[in-house]
Amino acid sequence: MIDIQEKYGSLLFNDKVMKERLSSATYKALKNTIDNRIPLTLEVAEDVAKAMKDWAVEKGATHYTHWFQPMTGVTAEKHDSFLRPTSDGKVILDFSGKALVKGEPDASSLPSGGLRATFEARGYTAWDPSSYAFIKDNSLCIPTAFCTYSGDTLDKKTPLLRSMDALNKEALKLLKLFGNEDVTRVDATCGAEQEYFLIDKTMFESRMDLVHCGCTLFGAKPPKGQEMDDHYFGAIKYKVSKFMKDLDNELWKLGIPSITKHNETAPSQHELAPFYSTINLATDQNQLTMEMMKSLAAKHGLSCLLHEKPFAAVNGSGKHDNWSLQTDTGINLFEPGEKPHKNLQFLLLMVAVIKAVDQHQDLLRISAASAGNDLRLGAHEAPPAIISVSLGEDLTGIFDAYCENVKYKRAFATSMNMGTNIIPTIPKDTADRNRTSPFAFTGNKFEFRMLGSSMSIACTNYIINTIVADVFSEFYEELKDKTKNSETFNLAVFDLIVKTYNNHKNIVFNGNNYSEEWKKEAKKRNLLNLPTTVDALSLFAEDKNIRLFEKHGILRKTEVFSRRDILLDNYSKTINIQALTMIEMVKKQILPAVLSYERIPVDLALKKTQIDPHFDVSVEKELITKLTKSTKILHSRTHTLEFNLTQAPPSNSDPLKTAAYFKEKIIPVMEQVRKEADILETLVSKPYWPFPTYADLLYSVK
Repeated sequence: MIDIQEKYGSLLFNDKVMKERLSSATYKALKNTIDNRIPLTLEVAEDVAKAMKDWAVEKGATHYTHWFQPMTGVTAEKHDSFLRPTSDGKVILDFSGKALVKGEPDASSLPSGGLRATFEARGYTAWDPSSYAFIKDNSLCIPTAFCTYSGDTLDKKTPLLRSMDALNKEALKLLKLFGNEDVTRVDATCGAEQEYFLIDKTMFESRMDLVHCGCTLFGAKPPKGQEMDDHYFGAIKYKVSKFMKDLDNELWKLGIPSITKHNETAPSQHELAPFYSTINLATDQNQLTMEMMKSLAAKHGLSCLLHEKPFAAVNGSGKHDNWSLQTDTGINLFEPGEKPHKNLQFLLLMVAVIKAVDQHQDLLRISAASAGNDLRLGAHEAPPAIISVSLGEDLTGIFDAYCENVKYKRAFATSMNMGTNIIPTIPKDTADRNRTSPFAFTGNKFEFRMLGSSMSIACTNYIINTIVADVFSEFYEELKDKTKNSETFNLAVFDLIVKTYNNHKNIVFNGNNYSEEWKKEAKKRNLLNLPTTVDALSLFAEDKNIRLFEKHGILRKTEVFSRRDILLDNYSKTINIQALTMIEMVKKQILPAVLSYERIPVDLALKKTQIDPHFDVSVEKELITKLTKSTKILHSRTHTLEFNLTQAPPSNSDPLKTAAYFKEKIIPVMEQVRKEADILETLVSKPYWPFPTYADLLYSVK
């Protein structure tokens, strides 16, 4: 335990290190910036930079980098050495406050959605003091925001930081009405559960689709998938356990609170869950976690797959975003308390979230939109593309009682007896966990379950923060003049809770979101059903969304359009790469393998009939017929796929129309190509099949 405690945060320039290495005046100024968002002076930045550099060099660092999160979905970094040559041929180590505060990476080669022309190269990275610097690969990594020369945001982090300020502002105003005078800041918190697959590295490298696309484009269903449920929470295999221990150690050094690890539902699928952090820290930590998973897997002879649907025959991987609100006094605002039915502040905040989700179903769906996630949502392994909120029996009963103006009576026991004296009575939660719900209240937080495993949590969380801040603002305006006495105020709050819940309870559903009945019911309730990324992103730049983002200073109109276009472009390029990879695999691997194997039954049938024309060759003929038929269809459909790709809109076309083309003209043909190739896999002898099968991949790690 002592070793873990000493190791934890050892590569992090955290509060403990700052206290030790900064003067009291500099430390106080930096903490004031972090806690109260007070701008930092260059003089303070100079002191911090010197302390950071000295600490990093002592830890073995030779370089520094502004670590940022562009719209590529992965992190970016440009490394500069601390070395500075002197006139006498020697070097000194130097790192200035200016270098800490601002960097200038090339902004023209990263996605901008039309905000930058190719020749407009200058971009800026700006230090985010609220996220601790850390050491990785002998470099001091400084978390930063990223913008263009003209000030347009080009990253995922800036809107998140802006949304945190907006949420804090509106939450504080509302809480003051309830007498919370001691609260000076409200932060959104998050714990992002991360699902992933581990497969043998050699097998990964022998499949072109995995290398280029991160997922399999072909693969017949294996004899055994996940139907026995024996992998879920099962004993962790030796090689995987070694990887997990190594991963924990490296994450702990970076101050990432990894606390839970286990086998997930599908073979070779696993999950890591951290303790919660403030939203911006959680976002940085999740990006680092994904990066660390991939790099460490390679050291263990493994490959880590973060694609949402790497295998067609088994569950895909998601990321569960556990969102809540916490005050600087340590209070979780979504903690119901012992008597939630009497906790007006809690109930008002709850209906604020319900209203926010109902009014902005499109934005929440957009936050989980990607080509990979389209394959996962609604496939009986993840929530459907229909947004709803699950409250559980207890809370739903409270709101129903409020609306009916009747006394609430809890209808179930608060403890559970297991029926044997050896096991003590255990406390029972107020609600079951609805694992099929996209947005479920789980006791003291909301769990958004739609995110795909490879996606940044930044977009989802800046959207949740913003839509909730907007409703908080509305509630404040409605209640601010009704605080003359507690009775008047409480009655106004009660009426607002009832009115809001009645107006937005259509979004509440506690049942099975996987069922076909729910899809029909959701349609009756006029809830949005946006099954694909193209359907969702077509609504991103709606006027109501632009007004929302501009009202709270999250995104300007041009920034909304640029983000929409970047996401659409990413979708089209992803499908295009997959289609090109599929064509190459068919032409250079599958068809040659099938034709080579087909010679065996042909030669055998010919030799049999040469020996005796009456020999039975019906088995050979049947196999030859099946192979010939599927080969012909595969060749024809591959040709169609090639042709359709040549007809795709040019690169300067409307991104929405281009994405729609790939959705309508490319994906359906890809599905047809795959269908025939998978049939052929079941017919061709294993030694002839050109790459590892699902059975090989899913059970490759011992």
